[in-house]
Amino acid sequence: MGHPLISMQQAGVKRDHRWAVRGLNFTIERGEIVTIVGPNGAGKSTTAKLAIGAITPDEGAVVRHNGLRVGYVPQKLFIDPALPLQVSRLMQLTTTVDHAACARALDAVGIEHLASAYVQDLSGGEFQRALLARAILRKPDLLVLDEPVQGVDFASEVMLYDLIKTIRDTSGCGVLMISHDLHIVMADTDTVLCLNGHICCSGSPDTVVTNPEYMRLFGGHSAGQLAVYQHDHDHIHLPDGTVQHADGSISDHCHPASETPHA
Repeated sequence: MGHPLISMQQAGVKRDHRWAVRGLNFTIERGEIVTIVGPNGAGKSTTAKLAIGAITPDEGAVVRHNGLRVGYVPQKLFIDPALPLQVSRLMQLTTTVDHAACARALDAVGIEHLASAYVQDLSGGEFQRALLARAILRKPDLLVLDEPVQGVDFASEVMLYDLIKTIRDTSGCGVLMISHDLHIVMADTDTVLCLNGHICCSGSPDTVVTNPEYMRLFGGHSAGQLAVYQHDHDHIHLPDGTVQHADGSISDHCHPASETPHA
């Protein structure tokens, strides 16, 4: 697989003379999805910022692939409701890109038709798609997503997870994702890091949920509550929100008409 995109080597960060995170050892490979879970204050966002170089380690080292390009979707991005900001302008707030590149990025996340819409008028799912489009403009080697499904309904959450997988599959980028919902982990995650100031345990979603360290941290009952997000990919989510099935039919849900329950 060549050199990792990111390699953490006993990395740690201090905050107010205390260790926010310490002893971080993990790698992120190209094409790999790594998801960090943990309670509030566990150091999840600090770890992501450490990975991309936004902060420097107080001990240990973080090695990044030479010339690493990063696309970052923050946990929160406040847009003043009084500021008339169109989606096309949001795409260019911190960089200058041509119209064609913006159109391609918006099309890749299914919202090219919203380029002239105002950010304040977007739904939660549409706003997250716009932020994803902005993040992939640079054709990143690593996509860092800090709670990418925050503030969206379940249907939009499903579609966003599908979209993240599609971006990974088509671009080959690595993905570092932070999940603040301990009960849902994306099924396509290759590695889950359970964090609480340090890495308590790591591995596939199925192995982490039964790990004694995970159960000790979140309580034995949580193992029965945590579910791996599963979703069939025998259909395509279209930009207008409808779903095209393998047989060519189109509906407003993920189940073919023949499987739709009747009242």
